[in-house]
Amino acid sequence: MGLTRWIAVFGVVLALSGCGYNDFQRLDEQTKSRWAEVLNQYQRRADLVPNLVATVKGEASFEQETLTRVVEARARATSIQATPELVDNPEAFRKFQAAQGELSGALSRLLVVSENYPALRANQGFQDLRVQLEGTENRITVARNQYIQAVQEYNVLARSFPNNLTAMVFGYEVKPSLQVQDEAAISRPPAVNFESPASR
Repeated sequence: MGLTRWIAVFGVVLALSGCGYNDFQRLDEQTKSRWAEVLNQYQRRADLVPNLVATVKGEASFEQETLTRVVEARARATSIQATPELVDNPEAFRKFQAAQGELSGALSRLLVVSENYPALRANQGFQDLRVQLEGTENRITVARNQYIQAVQEYNVLARSFPNNLTAMVFGYEVKPSLQVQDEAAISRPPAVNFESPASR
């Protein structure tokens, strides 16, 4: 290779390192890693649901509609092929978020309703599952927050000049962040029902 070619290659390397190419590589990998952890925690939660539902079914008078919603929400959440590449498809990403949000809502309802059943509250297996589920929800929150931070750092790089030129040349598109699915619903206080199951 001639001296001119070496100089050209060296110039290209300098240009790429100065325009954020290496930063894109690092932040893209970090974002994928954070997303993989989000998926890992969602899977952990999905794996807890069958045992939780089976335990609750032991309470013969438990609301069947609540259990059905949990089972159906889990089926929808697990039917979506959750891969690290999901973040590059905005429509699939939105559907995945919606399905996970639906499962979160169904599980929250299940736990609220279970308070009306003394036999369930006294069931150690149910209490253990509840603790595991609450711990998993906390892990999901942490994983989601870390993913949001990684996406924010990546997106700032992708939108900043001159890095946005590098992004355009190499196809680094802005990544979607996790959103609250129903902001209107979470702004309303939850309904509280203190009636016992027998009085309904």
